Amino acid sequence: MTMPPALRKFTLVVHVTSSVSSLGAVACFLALGLVGLASADVDTAGSLYVAMDAIARLVIVPMVLASPSLITGLVQALGTVWGLFRHYWVLAKFLPTVLTAVVLLLQLDLIGYVAAEAAT
Repeated sequence: MTMPPALRKFTLVVHVTSSVSSLGAVACFLALGLVGLASADVDTAGSLYVAMDAIARLVIVPMVLASPSLITGLVQALGTVWGLFRHYWVLAKFLPTVLTAVVLLLQLDLIGYVAAEAAT
């Protein structure tokens, strides 16, 4: 089963765009965390952790789960000749993405706890 060329190109553009966007969101999250750790001002660090919670829940989770490699990658794999199991590298890209999404979801409670403590 293959997609029409126009749909294949569209899903590829969505896949690449959302993957790069999620990488940028994670980079912002990391930068806020590093600044928060290095900050001597308690108010600055606290506000950064609250911002990190918002970025994680409102930007990173939707990007990781909805757009990038999970859904669009699966559509690309199943809708093209590449397949999900035909080439090892397709599965090698997909499995770490699933693992990353699971770890992220497991860490959301900890991120929320740190943000709540920093806000008080």
